[in-house]
Amino acid sequence: MADRKLLAQTVADSIMAMITAKRFSEGDQLPGENELAKELNVSRNTLREAIRILSAYGFLEIQRGKGTFVTPAAAKGRLEKPLNPLDYAKASLKDLYEIRLILEPEAVYLAAQRGSDGEIQDIVRLGKIVEQQILAGEDRTDEELAFHAAIAKATHNSVMMTLLPYVHEAILKGVILSTVYDKVVQETLADHKMIIEFLEQRNAEGARAAMRIHLLHATDSLHLK
Repeated sequence: MADRKLLAQTVADSIMAMITAKRFSEGDQLPGENELAKELNVSRNTLREAIRILSAYGFLEIQRGKGTFVTPAAAKGRLEKPLNPLDYAKASLKDLYEIRLILEPEAVYLAAQRGSDGEIQDIVRLGKIVEQQILAGEDRTDEELAFHAAIAKATHNSVMMTLLPYVHEAILKGVILSTVYDKVVQETLADHKMIIEFLEQRNAEGARAAMRIHLLHATDSLHLK
């Protein structure tokens, strides 16, 4: 897994080199996934990881249903050294995880109480997909986001849904940082299983405690304290 993550960072460097060389300018859309992956001689999964790294830096903007675009920050910036996921393990990520600690234990508590059988089954299904992708060493970002979004949806609280972008930003950066801190990945496996089991049992208190443990594990293992 470490080699694959290193490759994704190398691909991210290559894309930035294209931008600094003015092949792509501010507002330009990157070529389609298949075309760019073929040009860079990498898999689509690796390309997606590279794009997510650049998106986390604010150098690319992923617009759902439209494509990936170069931001003003990328067009004006020039990297003097290769990208490093540790560069953005800063106070902003710590703040985002504090927000997750406030929101998500209560969200999963409400989901266990209010979620329909179908919604609970969807959360369980997504959790199992995340588990499979972790075990296979595959990128889990989209499914990780979907897992937590499904929990928020099952709260049946419209305001909770408006706060999802903050949760998603924290998850995105946390997943990328897990390339450095492997302990996070193993804890995610165990913690997700615990959350899912409590949700299947409709045990709201247990689910809340499990989510809090999960986030405290991540905060500690990502060195955000």
